[in-house]
Amino acid sequence: MRSNEVKKGFSRAPHRSLLRATGLKDEDFDKPFIGVSNSFIEIIPGHFYLDKVSAIIKDEIRANGCVPFEFNTIGVDDGIAMGHDGMLFSLPSREIIANSIETVMNAHKLDAMIAIPNCDKIVPGMIMGALRVNVPTVFVSGGPMAAGHMEDGTPIDLATVFEGVGQHEAGEISDEELTEMECNACPSGGSCSGMFTANSMNTLMEAMGIALPGNGTILSFTPEREKLYRDAAKRVCEIALMKSADQEKFKLRNILNESAVRNAFAVDMAMGGSSNTVLHMLAIANEAGVDFNLEDINAISQKVSHIAKISPSLTTVHMEDINKAGGVNAVLKEMSKRDNDALDLNSLSIMGMTLGEKIKDSEILDKEIIHTIDNPYSKVGGLAILYGNLAEQGAVIKTAGITGERVFTGKAVCYDGQAEAIKGIMNKEVTHGDVVVIRYEGPRGGPGMQEMLAPTSLIMGMGMGDTVALITDGRFSGATRGASIGHVSPEAAEGGMIGLLKDGDSIHIDVDKYILSVDLTDEEIAKRKAAFVPIKKELTSRWLQQYRALVTNASSGAVLKTDL
Repeated sequence: MRSNEVKKGFSRAPHRSLLRATGLKDEDFDKPFIGVSNSFIEIIPGHFYLDKVSAIIKDEIRANGCVPFEFNTIGVDDGIAMGHDGMLFSLPSREIIANSIETVMNAHKLDAMIAIPNCDKIVPGMIMGALRVNVPTVFVSGGPMAAGHMEDGTPIDLATVFEGVGQHEAGEISDEELTEMECNACPSGGSCSGMFTANSMNTLMEAMGIALPGNGTILSFTPEREKLYRDAAKRVCEIALMKSADQEKFKLRNILNESAVRNAFAVDMAMGGSSNTVLHMLAIANEAGVDFNLEDINAISQKVSHIAKISPSLTTVHMEDINKAGGVNAVLKEMSKRDNDALDLNSLSIMGMTLGEKIKDSEILDKEIIHTIDNPYSKVGGLAILYGNLAEQGAVIKTAGITGERVFTGKAVCYDGQAEAIKGIMNKEVTHGDVVVIRYEGPRGGPGMQEMLAPTSLIMGMGMGDTVALITDGRFSGATRGASIGHVSPEAAEGGMIGLLKDGDSIHIDVDKYILSVDLTDEEIAKRKAAFVPIKKELTSRWLQQYRALVTNASSGAVLKTDL
C-alpha cells in the first residue's frame, strides 16, 4: 500500500502517533487509507448537502474494511458569481481545486480516492487533480436537482430566470411573473436541472468510465442516489483491497486514457453538452497525457448523431427526463449502433467492465426524450469548432442551442468587456441582424474568462435570439442558447483579431462549414495590427495577477504554464 510510507516501520512512530490522535486504532494501520475529497460548501445549491453525502460514503468505507480521510476543496457557484467581477474567479478556481487534491493526496500518501463533486469548475478541477495523483479513483457527484415549475405546470430552470430578466426588461412579463420564476426555478439542492456545465461534466464522467451508471442523471435526495453513493464507496474499497498488481489497471490514468477522452467528446456531441466541456476536456486531456487537439472535435462530430436535447436547447426536457428514458447508458447504446469508431466499446471502466459490457442491456425507454440514430435532431454532433481570420486557433459554438439560422452575416457591435455589453444591450444599442462582440474576457484578458449568460439571456429575453449573434473570447454558461460563439482564440489580450474589430465590420458565421471570419482585406488587417495596443486591466487581486501571468488561451484548455 502507498500509505505504508507514512504508517509502517519504527521510523514512522511519530506519524502513527499523529494518526492515532485522529482516532485510529492498531488494526487500522493494516487497512487501505482512502481519501474522501469533498466539495461541500454551503453557498452552492449542488454542494450544501455534500457533508451528509460524505458521511454516508465514509460509513460505507469503514464497513468495507478501509479507513476514510475526508478533506475539502473550494467551490464557486457560477450562477451567483455571474454578471459581476466575482465571475473572474470562477475558472481560476479549477486550478486551485486541482492543486488542493494533488497536495493533500500526495502529502499523506493516501492509497485511493473517492471524489464528491457536482457543479461547474469543481468537476474538472477534481478530475485534473486526481490525474496528477494517479491512484484508483471513483467519482460520485451529488446529483442534479429536479426541474422547477410555474403555477400552470410549465417546467422551468435557472436559464428561465436569466432569460426572464431580458423579458422583464423588454416589458414582456410583469414583476410578479419574474418573481414567480425566481421562487420556483430551483426547487431543491442539486446541480442545475438542465444540460448545463455541471450536468454535462457529470454525464461525461460516465462516458469516461470514472463514475458509475446514473452519475449524471439520478436526482439528488432520492433513494437511488444514496444507493449510488454506497455503491461507489464499496467499489473504491474493492479496488483498494486488491493486490497491487491487480490494482494497477484501475489507476486513474489507465482508465482515463485517450479512448476515454474521445468517448467523452462523442457523448458530449450526442447530448448537446455545454460548450464549457470543450475547455475542461482539453485541460483533462492535458493532465492525462493524451494527445488531443481542438481540431479533433469536428471529426468526432461528423461521426455522432445528436439524439438528446435537454434544457436549454429544449426547455421542456431536464436531467430527470433523461434518467427516466434510460440515462446515459441508453444514449451510449444507441450511439453504438452507428457503424463507425465514434465510441471505443473496449474502453475499461472503474467498474471493471468495458464500455460495451456496461451498456449491452441498456435501451431507450422513451424515444421522445432520447431519439434513435434513425431519427436524430441532427446527423452531426451538438458542438462545433469554427475557424477563420477571426479565430485562427478556433472558437466554440454549441450548435444544439442555435435558435436561428446556421449561416449568419451581420454588423459588429463591439464592447470591451461584459459589463459594457450588458449596459449597451439594455440601452437598445443592439438590434436585429447585429453581431455582438465582447472582448477582453478571455483567460488572460478577463482575466479568468467570464461566462456571458447575462448578455445572451438579455438578447434571448428581448426577442432577438433568432436574429442576433454574439462572439466573445470569454465563455458561456451551459444555460446559454442562441448563436453564441465563445473561446475565440487568439484572444484580444494577446493580439487576436477579435481585438481589432470595429463597429460596423461585417462578420460571417457558417456553422456547417466551420467558418468565423470578418470581411476585411489583408491590407486593412495589417494596418490595424500595426496600430493595436491590447488593453491590460488594472488588477488588485494577487491570485488573478498570478493567474494572468501563467494562463494559456482557450484553445489549449486555459491550462496554466508549468515551465517559464
